[in-house]
Amino acid sequence: MRVLHGQGVGRGAVVGPAVTVHAAPSVPWDLLAPGDPDAEVVRALTALDAVATTLEERAGRTAGAIAEVLRATASIARDPELRDQVRGRVMGGQPAALAVDRATAEVVEAFTAAGGYLAERVTDVRSVRDRAVALLQDLPEPGVPALDRPSVVLAHDLAPADTAALDLTKVLGVVLEHGGPTGHTAIIAGQLGIPCVVQVVGALAVPDGVDVAVDAAAGAVVVAPDREARRRVEARRDALADLERDTRPGRTADGSPVPLLANVGGVEDLDAVDCAGLEGVGLLRTEVLFLGRSAAPGLQEQVDAYRRVIETAGDRRVVIRTLDAGADKPLAFVTRRGEENPALGVRGFRTVRDDPELLRDQVLAIAQAARETGREVQVMAPMISTVQEAAQFAALARDCGITSVGVMVEVPAAALRTRDLLAEVDFVSIGTNDLAQYAMAADRLHGGLIDLLDTWQPAVLDLVATAARAGADAGRPVGVCGESAADPLMALVLVGLGAGSLSMSPAAAPAVRFAIARHTTDRCRAIAQAARGAVSPDGARAAALDLLDAHVREVLSLP
Repeated sequence: MRVLHGQGVGRGAVVGPAVTVHAAPSVPWDLLAPGDPDAEVVRALTALDAVATTLEERAGRTAGAIAEVLRATASIARDPELRDQVRGRVMGGQPAALAVDRATAEVVEAFTAAGGYLAERVTDVRSVRDRAVALLQDLPEPGVPALDRPSVVLAHDLAPADTAALDLTKVLGVVLEHGGPTGHTAIIAGQLGIPCVVQVVGALAVPDGVDVAVDAAAGAVVVAPDREARRRVEARRDALADLERDTRPGRTADGSPVPLLANVGGVEDLDAVDCAGLEGVGLLRTEVLFLGRSAAPGLQEQVDAYRRVIETAGDRRVVIRTLDAGADKPLAFVTRRGEENPALGVRGFRTVRDDPELLRDQVLAIAQAARETGREVQVMAPMISTVQEAAQFAALARDCGITSVGVMVEVPAAALRTRDLLAEVDFVSIGTNDLAQYAMAADRLHGGLIDLLDTWQPAVLDLVATAARAGADAGRPVGVCGESAADPLMALVLVGLGAGSLSMSPAAAPAVRFAIARHTTDRCRAIAQAARGAVSPDGARAAALDLLDAHVREVLSLP
């Protein structure tokens, strides 16, 4: 028995046989030049079209985040610039397979150099390359083999197309040598409640068929687990299953309400909200409507999409975030090309500088959907940095008919001046992922900077505390919708700092609900104070653990 370590996503644990994904096809460099370049161009572009069509068909058979990323990957196969590069290489004498291989390699190099979200999409580009090259060489489609029994999938990384092709009824867990906690596979695994561990060095050396135990909470993969390791996995699964049966509203041990809400991408994700007993939607990511398009969706299409979400949510709270385009979510029709540092450039609310009508149309659509359903919705803008921006958004939203207007606190400047922001808006929601990124000057998609991006960093906790205290003083709601809310230990700290609601992936809710219900508000405050008194993220986490209820620690297997 040996243990491999990485970064876990979720809290689950499983044991099952290892299955490794099929390797990507290689392309010989000595392929003969095409006899008919025009016919070879047709072959190459037809293969790219076939890849795009397959991905789009798979997107049509699924929903939510998986469908979103499949459509985004398909858009790469249809990208005019990539196709022009392929065409030029074929006309220059390269055969179709080599032209696709070299053209996508250039895109990978450019995306890697750009960093941020584009670097994260390198896996998607390679997925398009692998499938197109396989078609052009009459080879089997690369990726995960057909699973004949429940298994643990091991891979260097998984593209969205690979993830969508999985038979989820037979996937016990996912282990990646590469990837990251904010990558597509990790996000999808978290939403589906599949235990996942990423950045596991040596994962691909595990032979197929050998049993492995995946412990997401500990970030550990045990190869050939012994009887005791298996027993621990079964105990964890039983404990988590018990927690899932509790769907009561979030409350502390002394009865203070802490609404637990969901981060979702569309109406398809709301089934998970029902199963988890969540009290509404704390973050509706509207980017799903805009991805993979050459132009923004029309007003009526947006109205219809928002109305479906509002109707499906029923009487529960719905908080809609306006388009967070740019940086890690580039859109062809709005994102500026050639920004040296997109994460610090025109993204989120800042896109109003270039295209004010894009935001106005979206807010008008949300307001119309709310009127048609007869329900109130809350609308918030991302990437707000100044009081002036908050006032500008509030004026626009209220002019369009929105009665509850908020902004995201993701920038240290906004956290430090939350008191002034709340003089302009009705609520704020703290996005801890970006707040950590900007507070620590570290790209949140850079796997090598995970230690800096840890939301347990004392400076990040200080910023959250500042924003929450401003909300308490102003009598205005302050919630948290970053993924840190999905960590049950951190959830106690957030409550102790003054967060009035927590929004997370639905699969994380049972553990968070359980942890909060076992601690009083005063105990949460003590835990928060202890964490803030530390000088390192490890110290902050350890200080919080020292005050954690022993039963919670045991049930959730917190180290």
